[in-house]
Amino acid sequence: QVQLVESGGGLVQPGGSLSLSCAASKYRFIIETMGWYRQAPGKQRELVATMISGGSTNYADSVKGRFTISRDNAKNTVYLQMNSLKPEDTAVYYCYCRVVPMDYWGKGTLVTVSS
Repeated sequence: QVQLVESGGGLVQPGGSLSLSCAASKYRFIIETMGWYRQAPGKQRELVATMISGGSTNYADSVKGRFTISRDNAKNTVYLQMNSLKPEDTAVYYCYCRVVPMDYWGKGTLVTVSS
């Protein structure tokens, strides 16, 4: 029902910045929750940040103060601005959205912070 397409991954030096975006296919209703998860090799997928349509946000403690999530509801697009990147931020980042009662995931985009 909803297709997610991520962009913006790549290689960045420690301390640098990177921006991710994810566009959802056109949908007749506002997507309630959009956000980002990540998965590093050998680790579980973990929450990075989410935002509901009304604007409330939820961030992982590890990224608070460094990452900022934003949404454009008219475009069904979610963004992640990542600053002060650390090597431990290296992971595949997955776009996520919830259209109750369904969850949707993007294919992921690799972010590599060189060490």
